[in-house]
Amino acid sequence: MKLTRPSLKDQALAVIRQGMVSGEIRPGEIHSAAGMAARLGTSNGPVREAMLTLVEQGIMQVVPNVGFQVTRLTDEDLDEIHELRLMLEVPAMRRLGEEGIAGREEDVRRHAEESAAAAAARDVARFLSADREFHLSLLELLGNGRLVKFVANLRDQTRLYGLHNLAEEGQLESSAAEHAELLEALVAGDGERAARVMGTHLGHVRGDWASPLPGAGPASATG
Repeated sequence: MKLTRPSLKDQALAVIRQGMVSGEIRPGEIHSAAGMAARLGTSNGPVREAMLTLVEQGIMQVVPNVGFQVTRLTDEDLDEIHELRLMLEVPAMRRLGEEGIAGREEDVRRHAEESAAAAAARDVARFLSADREFHLSLLELLGNGRLVKFVANLRDQTRLYGLHNLAEEGQLESSAAEHAELLEALVAGDGERAARVMGTHLGHVRGDWASPLPGAGPASATG
């Protein structure tokens, strides 16, 4: 979990965000900026800035004089997030398919290949990063920055606690295969197929991927 790229705040933000989505950073746990910085091997400043960014997005909240904790989400919250993603991402992929992405798919294909490699290695952290980059890079091709930011925020609020079990069972490959299928439909200019694949893909997010967090118990404090 050491940070190596230029922007420490952005790196910290990516690692913390990924930890919340996967369940490594659990709702109810309290984290100080100093404790999280020590865990990531960096200074307090970038980590605190990253946590405050997540507070602004409504994904974390401040616990006065103690630290930060992940905002708890109910099943109803997760249902609303899933519904919004269906409303936004399915028609977005239909439109992108109708427009076609031939000649513009190099970066997207790289992320799809990375997700496949991560799935084969049963590396959840690497898979989550590649999955995020794959879908957001597709949305970027539509040229609507607000759409990309809004979907990115919805993804950050998603909870995918079932991924670790799926990885252990070797089932992440099917999701990576859907990336390849979606990309194939988009390159072929098949908007309806792209929308259908995207709908199926998002179904996993609220289904298999969102199973309860193993061992979830009372809130604990760290850092």
